[in-house]
Amino acid sequence: MITIKVRSASGETLAEGSHETEALLRVDRVYENGDTIVITSDTPHLWVQLDTTLLPGEVYLPQGRMTWPVPAGEHRLAYCPVAFQGGRHLITARALRPEEVGQRRNVACNPADLRGDTDFYPHCTANVETRGESCFAARNVIDGVRISSYHGEWPFQSWGIGAREDAWCLLEFGREVDVDEMALTLRADFPHDAYWTSGHVVLSDGTEVAYDLEKTGNRQHIPLGPHRVTWMRLERMNKSDDPSAFPALIEWEVFGKDVP
Repeated sequence: MITIKVRSASGETLAEGSHETEALLRVDRVYENGDTIVITSDTPHLWVQLDTTLLPGEVYLPQGRMTWPVPAGEHRLAYCPVAFQGGRHLITARALRPEEVGQRRNVACNPADLRGDTDFYPHCTANVETRGESCFAARNVIDGVRISSYHGEWPFQSWGIGAREDAWCLLEFGREVDVDEMALTLRADFPHDAYWTSGHVVLSDGTEVAYDLEKTGNRQHIPLGPHRVTWMRLERMNKSDDPSAFPALIEWEVFGKDVP
């Protein structure tokens, strides 16, 4: 059973819908600060879309629960300007079929990821986000949006490092996955941006893979070899000699599948 609820800041249930395999919920309300979407499910693998302006995507719920505060204020800058607006909303959640869970895909993508602690995955965090602004948050690199020709508010949200040389970005899957390749899309608002010429990715199985990068906003594929992991971390990234102090990452894709 899948259940979707929308709750107010005081805990009042404002809307609710349930279904065995695919829950659909219409919410007639102008969202207010503190409103939260809560999804519970008997199966941990769901395909969700929390607003019609957001890309749908896969989430993994290790505890069978997903708590999603509706973004408000400055947090909305990383989303479409009309996201969560108006007095009617549609939320969907369906169980993934076994053949979907077992197929090779981008196991990192999660348009629903949030900043801070979450109870669902995949999830990205970092040791720095430029000025603490949502449009430069780590979660942006797994939101499925790869347009790289500018910087700032949606659709150019990215992970910005505030010129830190020791920046790292951690991607947690919430369970074991078999991976073999990743792809990075650098922000390419040149000459405002610099870029990384190389870096390392550390895998939870103890492996480290060094990689080189080019000055481009196109997706750059990096073979990893077969690994079974629960997390991956980008680190030790080397900036180009461009005058700009601002390399940034638009998207981080990881290709693989769930462990049978």
